[in-house]
Amino acid sequence: MGDAFSTLEQFEALLRASPEPDIAAQAQARAREAQLTKPPGALGRLEALAEWYCGWRGVPRPRVETPQIIIFAGNHGVTAQGVSAFPATVTAQMVGNFRQGGAAINQLAGTMGAQLAVVPLELDRPTQDFTQAPAMSTAECVAALQAGWSAVDPQADLLVAGEMGIGNTTSGAAIAHALYGGAAEDWVGRGTGVDAAGLALKARVVAQGVALHSEARGLEVLRCLGGRELAGMAGAIAHARQLRIPVVLDGFICSAAAASLADAVPGALDHAVAGHVSAEAAHPALLERLGKAPLLDLRMRLGEGSGAALAIGVIRAALACHSGMATFAEAGVADG
Repeated sequence: MGDAFSTLEQFEALLRASPEPDIAAQAQARAREAQLTKPPGALGRLEALAEWYCGWRGVPRPRVETPQIIIFAGNHGVTAQGVSAFPATVTAQMVGNFRQGGAAINQLAGTMGAQLAVVPLELDRPTQDFTQAPAMSTAECVAALQAGWSAVDPQADLLVAGEMGIGNTTSGAAIAHALYGGAAEDWVGRGTGVDAAGLALKARVVAQGVALHSEARGLEVLRCLGGRELAGMAGAIAHARQLRIPVVLDGFICSAAAASLADAVPGALDHAVAGHVSAEAAHPALLERLGKAPLLDLRMRLGEGSGAALAIGVIRAALACHSGMATFAEAGVADG
């Protein structure tokens, strides 16, 4: 499926031609919610969540049965600027940990009954330092988008895209700063644990990179300031839309990757919800720009798709109530 597009322009055209939710299924879901054995609105956001999911799957009484989590991994040339507390070798080491089942996301995927895929993207060849040149050539960006596109299981009924990549909070901050303005300091955070001096350095690096690529918008922001794993997530999110698979966004970095899609094509993230708000300082502001209210706030800042993985349980619960509860008529309960 990676040959669905071969240029950024073709990828953007696919985004623009993406399917919309099934209005009839949404209406059926809404009508069913009104008949369930509970006061109107008593399940709060779970009711809207169920209606949203029904619309994208085109089914009025669905359940989440085959969720997929994909972890994309990439290395960043901008780490040469000293923006991370950890060396780039940790990325490959963590990929090994994922594959051996030893990471947090392995435990969460098992708990949620989710299929887990790990997609390393040229870890031995970091992107370019974006303070000196675009992070990726057009061909490199397209290849990473294709890798993300191809990684989505068409049989999945919910998708979480996560990441691993030393230096990628700097890329995420640069994308957010390029797309939404403000000061670089508004968007940088401590990532894997840099100190105050490291935080100031990250802000300078982000400002320098955004200034160098000041003309970039949309997918060009992703190419110039992102990384292969961010492009991989973007490709997976886009393909999920084509397949009518709802998406749960993870933390700051995933949200930044997704923001490039929303900037390129308004509405490109209508099939996505924010799984959680992370402890990375700028994530609340980024979610606000995207118009996404998080389902969870557990002060997590791990990445790996971990916060979004937990939100699978919330969505599964919303649909279990929606699809499994009795109506007033079925239960023989007076509805007032």
